[in-house]
Amino acid sequence: MSDTLRLSWSAPADRWEEAAPLGNGRIGAMVFGGATGRYALNDATVWSGTPDGPPAALRDVLAGGAGPERLAEIRAALDAGDVRTAEALLMSFEGPYSQEFLPLGDLAVEVAGATAVTPARILDLDEAVLTETLQVPGGTVRRRSWVSAPAQALIVELTADVEFAASLSLSTPLRGTANGLGLDIEIPVDGAPLHETSVEPPLRYAEADTDFDAFAAVAVALDTDGFVDAAPARAAVHGARRLLIALSTSSRAEFWWADADGEWRTASREAVRDRAIQRADAAAHRAPSALLAEHIADRRRHARARFAIGGRREGTWDIDRDILHTGDAQLKATIAAEFGAYLLASSSRAGGPPANLQGIWNDQLRPAWSSNYTININTQMNYWAAPVLGLDDASEPLLALVERLARTGADVARELYGARGWVAHHNSDVWGWSLPVGGGHGAPSWAIWMMGGVWLTHNLWDAYEFGGDLELLRSRIWPVMRGAVEFCLDWLVPGPDGMLRTSPSTAPENSFIGPDGGSTAIGLTAASDVFLIQALFERALTAIDALGADDDPLTAEIDRALAALAPVGIRSDGRLSEWSAEVVEVEPLHRHLSPLVGMYPLDTLTPDRDPELFEAGVRLLHARGSGAMGWSWAWKIALRARIGDGDAAAALLDEALAPFDGDATRHGPVDGSEWGGLLPNLFSTHPPFQIDGNLGFPAGIAEMLVQSHDGVVRLLPALPSTWTDGDAQGLGARTGLVVDLAWRDGALASATLRSIRGGERDVIVDCAGGRAVVRVPADGTVDVPVDALTDAAGLAIGVLRAR
Repeated sequence: MSDTLRLSWSAPADRWEEAAPLGNGRIGAMVFGGATGRYALNDATVWSGTPDGPPAALRDVLAGGAGPERLAEIRAALDAGDVRTAEALLMSFEGPYSQEFLPLGDLAVEVAGATAVTPARILDLDEAVLTETLQVPGGTVRRRSWVSAPAQALIVELTADVEFAASLSLSTPLRGTANGLGLDIEIPVDGAPLHETSVEPPLRYAEADTDFDAFAAVAVALDTDGFVDAAPARAAVHGARRLLIALSTSSRAEFWWADADGEWRTASREAVRDRAIQRADAAAHRAPSALLAEHIADRRRHARARFAIGGRREGTWDIDRDILHTGDAQLKATIAAEFGAYLLASSSRAGGPPANLQGIWNDQLRPAWSSNYTININTQMNYWAAPVLGLDDASEPLLALVERLARTGADVARELYGARGWVAHHNSDVWGWSLPVGGGHGAPSWAIWMMGGVWLTHNLWDAYEFGGDLELLRSRIWPVMRGAVEFCLDWLVPGPDGMLRTSPSTAPENSFIGPDGGSTAIGLTAASDVFLIQALFERALTAIDALGADDDPLTAEIDRALAALAPVGIRSDGRLSEWSAEVVEVEPLHRHLSPLVGMYPLDTLTPDRDPELFEAGVRLLHARGSGAMGWSWAWKIALRARIGDGDAAAALLDEALAPFDGDATRHGPVDGSEWGGLLPNLFSTHPPFQIDGNLGFPAGIAEMLVQSHDGVVRLLPALPSTWTDGDAQGLGARTGLVVDLAWRDGALASATLRSIRGGERDVIVDCAGGRAVVRVPADGTVDVPVDALTDAAGLAIGVLRAR
């Protein structure tokens, strides 16, 4: 254990925000520790709703008059300057809300007469194991907990040097009944978001048999040398020196997500229950050492990147003393990067749904923003770091979700907009929700946005570009990209000047003063639309070329559209314009950086491509100010890194990693007037908790150390002056490269490149203004000639500051 990175807490958790997260991508557990041993449980497939929710909602919206003819009326109203009519008509396109990610229940593992020994909990981020030592009369009990992906079970192992007594019990906030040492759980078939206070009941259960039986099961199996007294959903163990508890779950939605030849349609409650029981029993009949070794090997197999900013990584770091209340910014950056990687690997694994707004950890029946997939930034940010950290397995669930959205969104595109391809808007859920949300009264600023699916395809492109898997591009990524391209080609309409524009258009969650003096969000051709569509078209052409499909008729359509795409404007004050017209912003310090999406995570706004527009983007970034909440900080950190401003990026990171001392359960205002920070378990809070900040931090940190857009691998492009020494291993770079590098006294000391794509090739490497061409072999690694990078033979991106 000496070579691993460990976090420790001096006491057991009293609140959920103090508990430690474990997960295998599907089963999540928040570990409280101590004598009572509470495990707050989640299953990534337990959501309100049913598979027929999206198509049923589309039928209702169409019945209300929404469709291509009404879209033409909306566009005509916008052309006439009648924003209010356009808004009123557009809100008829809103369906109800996406569904909610729900808590599953609790497991309590209480050790009689026990008290916690400091440190009370130690979480190993490399091995994904939580260890506790409990003092009992006459000796100690060691409790180790992990959630195994190979075993598909939460494992709790207790061993002692004396005999001990323990009890365990199961409970659920949903409708549950005991079934042996397990629970049968009914799941609501509809859930209203927390802000819809008039909906009664907010969670609705099925009143009769439906085509989809919303059902889940929890099963526990034991192995011990003691004596067991079992009762429904509980057990008592006494006279034991060892106890192994294996808990597994299943749900009808798990069968549906797998979609194995429609098996979910006939899966009975018995089938769901049996799957959970079989998993638990199989784990309990294995040796704990074998289960643990298998789990650790699995976690290490999916962990490539390692950070040691400041030179320190391995060891046990006390959360309160060493992280939350320390001035060591380099150590905190290391922990932020490693903890983010740990959380992504724990909350997203192949075979299950992707990480939602809270990963896979939620204890609220009505969580903030339904703990759904918010696809105007948050879901995308969850996966920015995945290709950089080499977490390919974690990326697969996002691709699976987008494939579902492409199916449900094809009907929406055709029926609602008269367009080819597919579309998704602002929110989604495990069922592939693709309609606008809001129920006819949702503010257009957050309910109406047609670019959600387009942005998601860029995450998939990153998975291809960083990994170089041509077959993945051919078989799965390109089909959904193609559909997004077709939608955009049909969504674009010519304006009076003949240029192609988007109408109607919103800039996610932002608004401006309209022609009548009131606030509005509806305009024409927001900058984010242009950057997202432009990058999609350009990447589509690259994909067509890579796949050897030169005769694809889509090529000519894309070429014509690119040539006529409306340009992004610059305001009279020199800032990049968020909308096609220069307007008065309602919130000049708005938390969203949507107009800068071309700068990061895309690469269509660069100084080489358009120096004037890039400078305007930098001015806008400066004008937006510093942080507000976790995800906004993360995006600003990455943007600062992209422009080479490492010190500003580090300052933002320091802000984001400060302890939050407010009420973590209160929903803070979204205008940034109350900043978030880190909770006692290092979760990033809005407040309340959202995981996108945690998952976005490693992306921003990696961007300070390695960049690879524009065909150049840049080493230490935004190294903060306070990060004097350090090293990073296993960082991904585009075109299938892996970079290891070290720096001393603020300068590059060594670097190696390795290809994971195969094929020998030349790579341009840049550092601090010097450039070298490095030949990377098909197999093995190559050292970067550091001396050749110190002669200023080339030009790196410098720090651009507003004038």
